[in-house]
Amino acid sequence: MKQLTSTAWIADFLASDPPRSKSLVMTIFGDAIAPHGGTIWLGSLIELLAPFGVNDRLLRTSVFRLAQEGWLVANRDGRRSSYAILPQALPRFERANRRIYAPLAAHWDGNWTLVLSGAGSIDAPERALLRKEMLWEGYAMIAPGMFGHPASNGAILEELLARVGVKDKLFVCRASALPGVSSRPLQDLVQDGWDLSGVVDGYRHFIARFAPLLDLLDTDAAPAPEQAFVIRTLLVHAYRRVQLHDPMLPIELLPDPWPGSSAYELARAVYARTYAGAEAHIMATLRREDDGAPHADAGFFQRFGGLTDGDAPGDALSDAPGDAQTASAAAR
Repeated sequence: MKQLTSTAWIADFLASDPPRSKSLVMTIFGDAIAPHGGTIWLGSLIELLAPFGVNDRLLRTSVFRLAQEGWLVANRDGRRSSYAILPQALPRFERANRRIYAPLAAHWDGNWTLVLSGAGSIDAPERALLRKEMLWEGYAMIAPGMFGHPASNGAILEELLARVGVKDKLFVCRASALPGVSSRPLQDLVQDGWDLSGVVDGYRHFIARFAPLLDLLDTDAAPAPEQAFVIRTLLVHAYRRVQLHDPMLPIELLPDPWPGSSAYELARAVYARTYAGAEAHIMATLRREDDGAPHADAGFFQRFGGLTDGDAPGDALSDAPGDAQTASAAAR
């Protein structure tokens, strides 16, 4: 049987699970454009999207819709157009990036953050938007009008409530078990508030799909810059789709073993083996239209705990099913 190559892996992925163009544009802006100043000429963006089968028409429709939704802003210079991350959207990109690239490190101190609305304190549109944003941030609806999370970030919550326009209309507090009163353990709220089965399945599917790729990257010649960019983008796109549904619960409240830990280490290893080639392709593409396009900022190199070509997943895939356990742990 012919040995699978990185090229064949890419072709199979794009044929079996082609990314939606608008979502793919979001991935590329967050992963590749934001570190380079957050702005790109439309011609360069068309060139970056071409290997994914996204044509000019689909791309123009996607960026137009993202601009309408408040993610991007368009600028014209004569007959040319550029797109940039809207300043108001930057905190959301940064928050998503922290979730994607930061290791699982939250520990539980026994407390919960509760967000409560009083009777009639917010109207129906505010309530609907609040629910959407709170669930996206990983909170569970503990009871009608009450959201809770055992590892809340106060700064992120403040920004979320301000953006929704309800920060002066809600009660926010920390709660813990009352000593001397018999009750169910507070950790039981995890089972009541979150169904983690979909997230678990998503992580396991990610591992099964990308572990063979890691083996290829450890045995084949280094992929060409454009291939490295495609692989890195597909990796982040697939990982992001699962990870942004993860409520990011503290380690002590997660099932053991937790496949999210294995998925993170796998993503880190594949990213480490492709980021340099991908950066070469990104810079070459950007500078065809903009001689002054900046190199990636310092924060980029802190992703996944610090980028080095020698990163490897070690024993972190030991709980993964099937082919995931065959991923090589040897660095190139």
